[in-house]
Amino acid sequence: MRLVRRVRPLTALVKTVWCASLVTGAVACTGKAAPPAAPPPREVEVLTLAPSPVRDTSEYLGSLLSRQSVTVLPQVAGYVRRIHVKPGQKVEQGAPLLEVDSREETAALDSAQAQHSSSEVNLALARRTQTRTEALYKEGLASGQELEAVQAQVQAAEAASRSAAAQVAQKQVQLQYHVVRAPFAGTVGDVLVRLGDFVGATTPVTSVAQADALEVSVSVPAARARSLKPDTVLEVLDGQGKVLLSSTVFFVAPQADPRTQLVEVKAAFRNTIGLRPSELVRARIVYSTRDALQLPALAVVRQSGQPFALVVQDKGGKTIVERRPITLGTLGDMAYVVEAGLKSGDQVAVSSLYALRDGTAVQVKQTARAEAPPAAAPTTAPGGGPAGGSR
Repeated sequence: MRLVRRVRPLTALVKTVWCASLVTGAVACTGKAAPPAAPPPREVEVLTLAPSPVRDTSEYLGSLLSRQSVTVLPQVAGYVRRIHVKPGQKVEQGAPLLEVDSREETAALDSAQAQHSSSEVNLALARRTQTRTEALYKEGLASGQELEAVQAQVQAAEAASRSAAAQVAQKQVQLQYHVVRAPFAGTVGDVLVRLGDFVGATTPVTSVAQADALEVSVSVPAARARSLKPDTVLEVLDGQGKVLLSSTVFFVAPQADPRTQLVEVKAAFRNTIGLRPSELVRARIVYSTRDALQLPALAVVRQSGQPFALVVQDKGGKTIVERRPITLGTLGDMAYVVEAGLKSGDQVAVSSLYALRDGTAVQVKQTARAEAPPAAAPTTAPGGGPAGGSR
């Protein structure tokens, strides 16, 4: 007969916990637990700094001016009888633009030409009379007084003929004024009159502008104007900041505007992209160019307003990160100009910046000797005020 010993479940559980406690106590008495393994160094990407060209620029609001632009006014008064052009039409020099009623001047010209013909007939008669009188005078059949009278008549007839010819020339010139012509080749502006309108010498009828050669005019602060040189570059930009046209400054005003203290600067260029006179454009002046270190904007860490760069270097046989304070210059498209704190050849971390601390061990993932994108300094808003960028 077998005897079965039954153990209550609660009693077994208590014994198990008591045994585990004894084992834990024995381990604690033997020594400390092993420390956790250190995490591996974080992989970071670095950029090796090298000098690259940096342009000192400012951006302004410029106005385009046509080097040849004129408002056309008629030189006579009258009613518009014919319009030869349409707005936006290209014309050559001397092309007719419109005609003013010239019937009165035409009649006056016909009258002057008739008077000139009459004076020519009288002059011819006076000269024939003079010839006969001179022959009679030689034969003693005419007195000297008669000869002098005939000579005086010839002179008077010649003067009358010249006067009539001058009247004809004057009427012809006045008649030409009734046809308004283009002073030079260009593009016609808006035609401001219609058929039948009465115009005078002060009535603008249209405009002609030459858009092939344009000037861009900008106003810069007097302090900046003092650094301008004859070969200073001026660039015309589109809405995205892309350079459309580039030229050099040819005019710097000798005096500043007394109200704004701004100095007018002009540059000329050939219009090859369809710009129009009186158009407002973005203009950028390149004051100077120098070599400097540039740091990508995403590689800058700030604390309490102070910018820092995380420089990767070897120290004590390990590769660590050193947080180094830097002085930043102007901000370009994607990079800052570094004025102080870094030198050529320094390796700067450009990834995992917010996970790195001063002295953190890292592993260089990729080392590339690359130059930062060009930084255009300092970009300013139209009129010369700062438009962006921080130090």
